[in-house]
Amino acid sequence: MNTRVGTIGNASPLTADAHKMIDPFGRAVTYLRVSVTDRCDFRCTYCMAENMTFLPKKDLLTLEELDRLCSAFVAKGVKKIRLTGGEPLVRKNIMYLVRRLGEKIGAGLDEVTLTTNGSQLSRHAEELYDCGVRRINVSLDTLDPDKFRKITRWGDFVKVMEGIDAAQKAGIKIKLNAVALKDFNDAEMPEILRFAHGRGMDLTVIETMPMGEIDEDRTDQYLPLSELRADLERQFTLTDIDYQTGGPARYVRVTETGGRLGFITPMTHNFCESCNRVRLTCTGTLYMCLGQNDAADLRAALRATEDDALLHAAIDEAITRKPKGHDFIIDRTHNRPAVARHMSVTGG
Repeated sequence: MNTRVGTIGNASPLTADAHKMIDPFGRAVTYLRVSVTDRCDFRCTYCMAENMTFLPKKDLLTLEELDRLCSAFVAKGVKKIRLTGGEPLVRKNIMYLVRRLGEKIGAGLDEVTLTTNGSQLSRHAEELYDCGVRRINVSLDTLDPDKFRKITRWGDFVKVMEGIDAAQKAGIKIKLNAVALKDFNDAEMPEILRFAHGRGMDLTVIETMPMGEIDEDRTDQYLPLSELRADLERQFTLTDIDYQTGGPARYVRVTETGGRLGFITPMTHNFCESCNRVRLTCTGTLYMCLGQNDAADLRAALRATEDDALLHAAIDEAITRKPKGHDFIIDRTHNRPAVARHMSVTGG
C-alpha cells in the first residue's frame, strides 16, 4: 500500500478538549466511516478488477478491536458511524459489531448506518433494525437485470430487490446510490428516479472516482453530473434545497415526484470545504481523506496497551494532518488512478 503511515511519537498530550477533533482548517470531525472488510460478493466494473487479491484474514482487526476503535472515536466527538466495505454484510459475525455500536446510540453516538449492495439484506434486515439501524444506503446502478449482472459481474438483481423489500418491511429507511456511468445508465436515470421516489426512497447519483486499477478505462465511464442534471431537467423540475444527511451530497427536490435527489460530485465540484469525515480500514489504518494517500496506523497504538490514552493520542496526531481536500482528475492524459488502493479498501 502506498501510504505514509503516521507515527504517534510527536502527539500532543491529552487536554480537557481532547474529546473534540478539529482539523487544521477548523472543521469538526464527527463522522467515521469504517470499512469492516475489503471483500465483496460483487465485482462492480468501476470499483474492482474481476480477479481481486484481498487482504489475508489474519491482517484484519477483530470485531472486538473495531468496536474499541469506534468507541475511541465516539469518545472524541464522532456522532455518526457508517459501516462499509467491500460489502460489510459478508464479514463473518458482523452483527456483533452492529449490535455493540447500536448500544452506543444515545450515549455519545447519534446514528449507526451502513452502505450495502443489498445482497445480504434479506437475511439481516430485521436484526439491523433491532440493533438500532434506521437508515441505510443501497448501491443500485440499474433496474435492468441483465445490465445489473453486467455491471456487478456476479450480482443477482432479484436478490437485491428482495433485500430492499425486507429492509423496508423491517422499518429501515433506504437511500439508493447510483454511480453515473456514460452510455450505461445515463438514459435510465429518469426510470431509476421514479422507482426510488415511488418507493419512498431518496436517490443519490455519484460521479465515478479514479481509485484503484480496474479492467476498464474510466474515461470511457465518466459522466459529469452537470450533464446528467441538465438532461434530467428536460423532464423534471429540480429545486435546490438545504437538506443534509451529514455526507457530501447536495440535494434538490423533484417537483413531479415529491422526492429528493442528491448529487455527489468529487470530480466536477469537490465537497471538501465542509468535510467532517475520516475513514478507518479493517486493518486499523486511518485515512484522513478519501483521495489522498496519507494515513495513520492506529493498529499499533491499539495493540500496544489496553489503556486508550495512546490510541487517543494517535488519533489526535492524525487529525492534525487532515488535508484541505482531494484533487481527482479523469481524462486521457491522466489514465492512471489518482490513488492506487481500491474503493473497497477505504470504504467510500
